[in-house]
Amino acid sequence: MDWKKIGKKLLFPPVWVMALLTVLSAAALIAVFLKGWDATPIAYIVYVLAFYTLSVVTVFCAMVLPKQYQQIRQKILKHPLGNRYMTDKLFRTKISLNLSLGINLAYVAINVLSWYLYQSWWFVCLAVYYVILSVMRFLLVRYVRLNDIGANRYGELKRSLICSCVMLLLNFFLSGAVLMVVYQNRGFEYHGIMIYVMAMFTFYNATFAIIDLIKYRSFESPVMSTAKGISMAAALVSMLNLETAMFAEFGAEMAKEDQRLMIILTGAGISIAVIFMAIYMIVRCTKEIKKMRCSENG
Repeated sequence: MDWKKIGKKLLFPPVWVMALLTVLSAAALIAVFLKGWDATPIAYIVYVLAFYTLSVVTVFCAMVLPKQYQQIRQKILKHPLGNRYMTDKLFRTKISLNLSLGINLAYVAINVLSWYLYQSWWFVCLAVYYVILSVMRFLLVRYVRLNDIGANRYGELKRSLICSCVMLLLNFFLSGAVLMVVYQNRGFEYHGIMIYVMAMFTFYNATFAIIDLIKYRSFESPVMSTAKGISMAAALVSMLNLETAMFAEFGAEMAKEDQRLMIILTGAGISIAVIFMAIYMIVRCTKEIKKMRCSENG
């Protein structure tokens, strides 16, 4: 018996087998948690299956996906528009701003519709929050449509200063959302596998928001830094929304007082982070604007 061949087949199964295993493992884990089977022999079988699935998917991602990524990347680079998007970070920022503005406006519409259907002020609070994000992104989108990024630093500083002041307003509605979660038992609810999908999406957004916030500092463009700061603020509030959904789905055994304390601490931490970003940008932009005005007058 060729054990090496068998091991290779087990470690590198066909893609359709991995897809099937992923679906089965996810469904089985959800069933174990929802049915309370975590202390039964069925749970151990499911855990082994999930571990095996995670292992083969990880190996596939580590060894196969990089090659696929390079092939796809080369095809994109051959197209003029794709080449510009992949190599021109300024152009990519413009595209990202327009997409983010569209998504924010869609969130506004969804929350207004939800308020109309459910008559809950929770959705009004979220709608206003996304309206403020939309206003900031609209100001940046309008600026980059009329000006090239990096061409007019004074203009970028003024636009960044306005957006930073608007960002401070986010904390009023963030505080309102936290209070409604704590005292009116409001929050998001995702059922079944959707909560895992939203968790991955939220952590993906938060991770790349942090990476972009650091990476784009090297360009020393106030507009780009502000755009990434807005994305960071949105990602942080998404973490709060995910926390409320997690408590709704898995927090049955956790005391309500502990849940409230966790939400208050998370909300306070996010609020402090957003205030710090806004004040940092306001102070930095104000100092540089004053310095530029003094040099012009002097």
